[in-house]
Amino acid sequence: MEERLEAVLKRYHEIENELMNPEIMQDFKKINTLSKEQRTLEELVKKYEEYKTTQNVIKEAKSLINDSELREMAELELIENQEKLEVITKELEILLIPKDENDGKNVIMEIRGAAGGDEANIFAGDLFRMYTYYAEKNNWKIEVINEIPGTSGGFSQVEYMVKGENVYSKLKYESGAHRVQRVPETESQGRVHTSTATVAVMPEVEDVDIEIKESDLKIDVYHSSGAGGQSVNTSNSAVRITHLPTNTVVTCQNERSQMKNKEQAMSILKAKIYDNLEQQKNSELTAERKSKIGSGDRSEKIRTYNYPQNRVTDHRINFSIMELDRVMDGALEPIITALITEDQRRKLEGE
Repeated sequence: MEERLEAVLKRYHEIENELMNPEIMQDFKKINTLSKEQRTLEELVKKYEEYKTTQNVIKEAKSLINDSELREMAELELIENQEKLEVITKELEILLIPKDENDGKNVIMEIRGAAGGDEANIFAGDLFRMYTYYAEKNNWKIEVINEIPGTSGGFSQVEYMVKGENVYSKLKYESGAHRVQRVPETESQGRVHTSTATVAVMPEVEDVDIEIKESDLKIDVYHSSGAGGQSVNTSNSAVRITHLPTNTVVTCQNERSQMKNKEQAMSILKAKIYDNLEQQKNSELTAERKSKIGSGDRSEKIRTYNYPQNRVTDHRINFSIMELDRVMDGALEPIITALITEDQRRKLEGE
């Protein structure tokens, strides 16, 4: 472990020297790349320095054990810092886990009502509300890109972007089928129904990540429509883009400008194609998939929201919390933390 940490420390100092190089200081793109790499190493470097300092304190305490006047103080200091070193070592092991290159990115989320008709669409709306509240708690910003309202409330489909710090690192675990068990408002006899909604979480894709040829696109423009089909405006501002090689279709009609709708539609299209490529790659790496918390496949049932019992259960890690009401108000952190902890444990065991 120390060899790996020394290599990280060496690279960190190399970056520091490069950033002071007058030639590099004129290259803004290079500065940005180096600064970004430096930030990713900073926490690990600081923790390693704390590790080495604690080691030195332990070494010094051991040297004082035979001093009759200082023995008692040295023994206490030795015990305290040995315990501290164990904690730091575990923290370093986690920090050394290879980072997901997408963790720092914004995400595009898509929620669809699935099995259960109107109730599934209502539940999709509830999930959107839950994620909106969770975003607010993390000081993230949400921008709705496209929405198709359900006839009885909620959404048949809603696509939106979440912008902020390390958004993907937390929301990436939310992809899959979410199941709700409750008595629908339309149920006259009080019977509990089961419905599902699917969630897809895709990292925002930069131009360098994926290239889409203009010749592979079919672009249609039409009048934007709101709930019930009424026209939102009279101009052809809504945009539908079809990626012909993969038959991927995306729509955006929330902006009044056709250009803005096209830009947002392209953002979704890139994210979807990138996500499909990642899914194909992961499906070929069986061992890697086993180490992950779920496959990210929308058909995989990942969580159940049981209203009668006020319980939320994440099936991937057998984690339950009897606070469904709070979770639906955005208190997702205990579930997200449990998923991250289990993900880290599996990766450590894999190493």
